[in-house]
Amino acid sequence: MWWFQQGLSFLPVALVLWSAASFVFSYITATVLRHVDPLVPYISDTGTIPPERCLFGIMLNVSTFLGVATMYVRYKQVCALIPGNSRILRLNRIGLTLGWMSCFGLCIIANFQKCVLYYIHVLGACLTFGVGALYMLLQTVLSFHMQPEFHGKGIFWARLAVLLWSSCSIGSMSVSSGLLYSGRYGSGLEQRLHWDPRDRGYPLHMVSTVSEWSLAFSFLSFFLTYIRDFQKVSLGAVVTLQGRTLHHVLPPGSGAEEQGLLFPGSV
Repeated sequence: MWWFQQGLSFLPVALVLWSAASFVFSYITATVLRHVDPLVPYISDTGTIPPERCLFGIMLNVSTFLGVATMYVRYKQVCALIPGNSRILRLNRIGLTLGWMSCFGLCIIANFQKCVLYYIHVLGACLTFGVGALYMLLQTVLSFHMQPEFHGKGIFWARLAVLLWSSCSIGSMSVSSGLLYSGRYGSGLEQRLHWDPRDRGYPLHMVSTVSEWSLAFSFLSFFLTYIRDFQKVSLGAVVTLQGRTLHHVLPPGSGAEEQGLLFPGSV
């Protein structure tokens, strides 16, 4: 496949396609079984009731693994490109920490459904989207400092545009959800799966759900900006033998060493 001929560019592609598929498949299953309304439900609502709960959880767990791998490759790429800039390296380490915290939040969303442990699920959403937005911000800042020496200005502007898109979605979802669940429109709305246009708070519900879908796809769009960068990255492995056989151990430093690329490409 051409992805493997272009460094590690298949990683962000796989992350985006798999995550989008998890949203779409669980949505189709939930609407066909009439577990949710077909008109823009919350993403989490589409993975609340079996059998889509199992599908949603498994696919998001795989997305978590792909996200961790993608963020680590990005971290190592920046370390290799700018090894002597302490400020950039510090931002890079912070970015990796925030990115993995966001992935941990996605794992919480996948394994703690809102109908079972609502507040744990909300915590996972805050980690995924809130901390994830900070990760996008730091990566955008890194892109600003890396232009035009390491990549073109277009990459920075693309990431800045997606960051602004994500920020607007977060603001819209936060305000509409805060008003909807403030109590003035009734109680227990966070667990409701079916809405009628005549229900109180329905316009706020629609703004909130549309904002959530917009936010999710803004995150996926951000990872698409890594494709061109990852075309110049390879993943290698170093194998060091500690003995001539599996029954003997050689002194430290005297083992035979073999290096090889797991995937082609170069930094």
